[in-house]
Amino acid sequence: MSRNESATPRPQLVNWDVAASTAASLTPAGPTMKPADIARAVQNMRELADASVGHVHAISRLDAARDLRDSELLIVDRASWSKANSQSFRTLMEPALDQLASSRPEALKSASLVLGGAVTGAQLGAILAFLSSKVLGQYDPFVPSRNGQGGRLMLVAPNIISVERELNVDPSDFRLWVCLHEQTHRVQFAAAPWLKDHMTGHIGELTSGLIDKADSLSDRLGAAVKNIAAGRARARGEATTPDVPPQEMGVLSILQDPDDKARLSHLTAVMSLLEGHANVVMDGVDGSIVPSVKTIRRRFNARGKSRGPLEKVIRQLMGLDAKMRQYSDGSKFVRRVVSQTGMEGFNAVWEAASHLPTEREIHAPDEWIDRMSLRRG
Repeated sequence: MSRNESATPRPQLVNWDVAASTAASLTPAGPTMKPADIARAVQNMRELADASVGHVHAISRLDAARDLRDSELLIVDRASWSKANSQSFRTLMEPALDQLASSRPEALKSASLVLGGAVTGAQLGAILAFLSSKVLGQYDPFVPSRNGQGGRLMLVAPNIISVERELNVDPSDFRLWVCLHEQTHRVQFAAAPWLKDHMTGHIGELTSGLIDKADSLSDRLGAAVKNIAAGRARARGEATTPDVPPQEMGVLSILQDPDDKARLSHLTAVMSLLEGHANVVMDGVDGSIVPSVKTIRRRFNARGKSRGPLEKVIRQLMGLDAKMRQYSDGSKFVRRVVSQTGMEGFNAVWEAASHLPTEREIHAPDEWIDRMSLRRG
């Protein structure tokens, strides 16, 4: 190709700039605080995030948790969290888009015509804006820290402060409790250094599969909306259509064939494991570490019952209630395995990809124990 020639630009399936700008414009403001109070809260969160490492080590019994300092700690606002996540989505999706552009450019072109990069970017931005006021913290293993190691551990300060005020709990206790969960995710990926590439590969395959079948989006979207409507009718006692499993009612259901479902099943099992394990570690503390932990647990768990009708619809459309079930299912799996084999037995899960539980095993932990040939207590 001559110097004056240029390659045809690849159609942009998602306009990432639009996603980031839309999220920033729609993100609601956080609680009003004086600059000095903000500075103190940020410093306190940094200190508690650092202090939580030792507690995670003691509870998880993972050597990777011993004095772990491999990733970047960021105390962020809502808009910064949204921007960071648009970057993370791009990191995960771009390899699949590049591969598809090389192997099947016609498929990518078709997908871009159906979805439209700017429209998709705006939709993603709206989703991130909604989530930006809900997320307390996040460990992102897919985007490296500025020093090129580990990932990024983000604490969303406005949300943490809003929830601790809403629950009327001790701020330092609540912040440490949140940090225990997020630091556990950091430790998981340090204990299983193969896990990042394993998840990236499966997410890439799922992304490619979804894009490849984007020309049937309208039909699948119609089916998804019908499923959601049927589910809401059942909840009101008005069901006149066959039952639709709750896990089929989220937005991901619009682009699934059997292969997609198998990929999603695996990722669901992995996410259930990661979230369940983090919850078990988070709840492994007692009053000697977090004095008001019982009050925090009780009030935090009761919080979901007070959601308004609009938020409930949005959460159902986005599959967030299914995600909360992942937390519960994963926690039950971890607790059962630990009760039968001890924490050391459970930690075999981090040794290899073949040790990860299937979605079936998440719901039948004894089957995983038997497959791993672990001795039951």
